[in-house]
Amino acid sequence: MTDPPPPPPGNYPPPPPPPGGYPPPPPPPGGGYPPPAPAGPALPTEAYTPWLTRVLAWLIDFIPIFIVEGIGWAILLGTQQTACITDTSGYNVGEFCASASSTIGQVSVGIAAIIAIAYVVWNFGYRQGTTGSSIGKSIMKFKVVSENTGQPIGFGMSFVRELLYWVASACGVLWLIAVLFPLWDPKRQTLADKIMTTICLPI
Repeated sequence: MTDPPPPPPGNYPPPPPPPGGYPPPPPPPGGGYPPPAPAGPALPTEAYTPWLTRVLAWLIDFIPIFIVEGIGWAILLGTQQTACITDTSGYNVGEFCASASSTIGQVSVGIAAIIAIAYVVWNFGYRQGTTGSSIGKSIMKFKVVSENTGQPIGFGMSFVRELLYWVASACGVLWLIAVLFPLWDPKRQTLADKIMTTICLPI
């Protein structure tokens, strides 16, 4: 009979073998956490807000601007002052008249412009940025959200998104392409949506 093997140094017994006689499996990658699940499939085109719905929302959003600006210009035109001068020289030119804007008319146009700007900042910046919907979008039942998070994009980003449309309007062709882009885009995004990584979804 042979002698048993000597104990390891330190007089500690060897560790017992694992159950089943096999070594334990290696830890999962990523620092002990399982790998992330693959991303889900993209939404079908029908899941995004249609182009015509977005156009109707835009018209609703700008109705207050048209009304306020119309009132300001109506006051300006209605209070114009006209002065006529009759030529008494030998040239017989006759009477000629000139019109000038009144002070109240000019002030009315200025106040209307300030109200319109404040409305745009509130409606497209604050309201849309915090809730996802401007007044028109709320009526038409859809919202603007981040493509990455699905949440409203905040005041600053929402205002910049609207500003892109105003910048594009300086070039008629670019603005037309930007607003017509949802007609053929799989996610029904405008060019501003592409830049800001936003999408429009029904609510």
